[in-house]
Amino acid sequence: MPDVQARSDSRKIAIDRVGVKDITYPIRLATRDGGEQSTVAMINMYVALPETQKGTHMSRFLEVLNDHHCEPLTPSRIPEIARAIKERLEAKEAHFEASFTYFMAKKAPVTGAEGLMDYEVTFECTANCGEDFVMSVAAPATSLCPCSKEISQYGAHNQRCRIEAKVRFDGTLWIEDLVELLEGAASNPVFAVLKRPDEKYVTEKAYENPKFVEDIVRDLAGALEDDERITWFSINSENFESIHSHNAYAQLTREKR
Repeated sequence: MPDVQARSDSRKIAIDRVGVKDITYPIRLATRDGGEQSTVAMINMYVALPETQKGTHMSRFLEVLNDHHCEPLTPSRIPEIARAIKERLEAKEAHFEASFTYFMAKKAPVTGAEGLMDYEVTFECTANCGEDFVMSVAAPATSLCPCSKEISQYGAHNQRCRIEAKVRFDGTLWIEDLVELLEGAASNPVFAVLKRPDEKYVTEKAYENPKFVEDIVRDLAGALEDDERITWFSINSENFESIHSHNAYAQLTREKR
């Protein structure tokens, strides 16, 4: 049958990324404790299209994805998938992106009541001459305003915050590792299940550890700087204010080497 996509194009305009996006797809993830977790990802796959080619072969993206669904997914396997897309579509550059919800069992600090916390995770990889892999994790947490604590006769206003880190790294870095670094930068983590003794504990713990949004990103930057596996990071925190109609935000990016 005629291969229309493979025909030449007279306009001589290259396209940076062309492919398929928003594919809802089941995935299995390897976990830090040696187990597995099943979830559903939203997947995007693209290639760079040369100026001489009319179109790409969209069905081949799905063929590559289906070829790699049997084994549990880990960060180390993402470059393999990106390379397979590049080779299968005979492209100079390929891009793979999977965003999903990752669940971690978490115990309340006093009673030990356990619940599942959900975290936003994205794996991204671009394959050309080599592979560039970036892992992104976002975690909810609590922040308590140092100014409010300082000027108030009693109490202090606090807020939920969303802390995010995008990282490049060498070796093995688990999602769980990055979650712990994110939560450690906040006034206090949040939990899925809290009984009254737990609620008392986390409320007082946040009061003892007040942080501006600037404090959160600086403390997180310090923790990432100290982790020898991480070579680059871009981090941000958005604090959802409880006494203002706007949110507070801070962001920074650093190349370590």
